[in-house]
Amino acid sequence: MKAVGYQQPGSLDRADALMDIELPCPVPAGRDLLVEVQAIAVNPVDTKIRRSAAPGQGEYKVLGYDAVGIVREVGPGAQFFRPGDAVWYAGAIDRSGSNAEYQLVDERIVGRRPASLSAAEAAALPLTGITAWELLFDRLQVPLAGQGHAASLLIVGAAGGVGSILIQLARQRTDLTVIATASRPESRDWVRTLGAHHVIDHHQAFAPQLAGLNAPPVDYAISLTHTDQHFTQLIDALAPQGKLALIDDPELIDVRLLKRKSLSLHWELMFTRSLFQTRDMEAQHHLLNALADMVDRGVIRSTVQAHLGPICAENLKKAHALLEGGTVVGKIVLEGFN
Repeated sequence: MKAVGYQQPGSLDRADALMDIELPCPVPAGRDLLVEVQAIAVNPVDTKIRRSAAPGQGEYKVLGYDAVGIVREVGPGAQFFRPGDAVWYAGAIDRSGSNAEYQLVDERIVGRRPASLSAAEAAALPLTGITAWELLFDRLQVPLAGQGHAASLLIVGAAGGVGSILIQLARQRTDLTVIATASRPESRDWVRTLGAHHVIDHHQAFAPQLAGLNAPPVDYAISLTHTDQHFTQLIDALAPQGKLALIDDPELIDVRLLKRKSLSLHWELMFTRSLFQTRDMEAQHHLLNALADMVDRGVIRSTVQAHLGPICAENLKKAHALLEGGTVVGKIVLEGFN
């Protein structure tokens, strides 16, 4: 099968940073599905792994943690899917990824593809959808609409992939007032389009901007990027007994600063359930199905903003370069193999 991979981690300017390769087609076992990949999205995690993670001696590392495809074979323990089913998923960080014609994925982290989107449109959503859902409802335990009190959610770096779905989920499933941070005109327009009630600039001091809003207290904050740079401002912004969640890998932060307000700190990694085979691993299957239902009802939209063409080393290098530039709005997708 065709695939894109590398043998030596490093910077994107290396000739062998990503290469078009041929690999044997894998065989499903247990609860695995063999999926024929139709479309993928590219995420910041792809660039981080490409720079730092080496495969085994003589092996190739295949990245890719967003996919839409068709089930071609199932393992003997599969219960949820059968050949011919259209699916979407983010996959597992410790297994071969979706930058290949065929991929093995455990069905417990796979959902049905939304029928109302094209393959490329759907590919933009699994990883960010799972991350956003788990941030809101597993880590921060935000009450559903009609079950909580008036409160605000502050999202730092809201125009990227995770922020783009976070805004929509918060608006559709909670009563939170959503305050998004974005600095450029195009990113500010994007988060407003997705439903943010207010937009502030993360390059400016938070406190005076928040003070000028007619919004409830910030009981929840989610930092998606540069948490170390914004940490003290986030603490100042949060109401006493508030909750702070993050997904990035900041430089050292002084968690003692949380004590005075009795703030709680939560980390989200959507690969945790698959990496540790947790007893609630199947939760990702159910939330992906619920997300597909919301998409098909028209209340969640795709966050794709760039389609770079077929899945190949050249186009994946372009996607990695854009992500490493740090100004991507929404998601980047690729579709099909030449």
